[in-house]
Amino acid sequence: MSEDRERVARELRRIREAVRDRHQDSPAAIPDAATARVPEPISPAKTELRPEAPRPPDGTAVNTSWQATPARPLGFLASWLRRLLAPVFEAQTTFNARQVQLDNELIAYLEARLAATHRHYDEVLGIHGRHMAEIDERHLIVQEELVAHVHDLVKRIDLVLAEAEKGRLSLEFALRDLRARVREIEERLPRA
Repeated sequence: MSEDRERVARELRRIREAVRDRHQDSPAAIPDAATARVPEPISPAKTELRPEAPRPPDGTAVNTSWQATPARPLGFLASWLRRLLAPVFEAQTTFNARQVQLDNELIAYLEARLAATHRHYDEVLGIHGRHMAEIDERHLIVQEELVAHVHDLVKRIDLVLAEAEKGRLSLEFALRDLRARVREIEERLPRA
């Protein structure tokens, strides 16, 4: 235990000597605390050009051939057979028309949905980026305040140590003076 006390005493002496070297005449006044910096508003996120989205599939071929009618005129037998099977052909033509319409609507829906999703993600990423920038700014402010606080503490500790050193020196002087006075009194007293 005494070894620890000796080590602490040596460290305190070393600190006192450093303070004494720094403050030869008189210690500086305690500085004012640093004022806190307010974060500046973050500028809106810059939108960078995104690569062009892939083009939707071309439905022109399907849109023009959904009726499935032959390009050249048919003969008598084919015309008779066509009239006989007209309800089946009409049903197939109606189905083909509706299928082409559905395909076109699905492509339009996918394009609109993907565009809306990209807009939403861009907005979310922009908000997230601004929040991250604000967090970084606040961290820098806290860091600056911490450094200022540590510097303030060091100056205050230096002042306290210097004042304590002054007090110790004045006490040592008063003790020497008191010893000298006690010796004088003892010398005046008759010896028994």
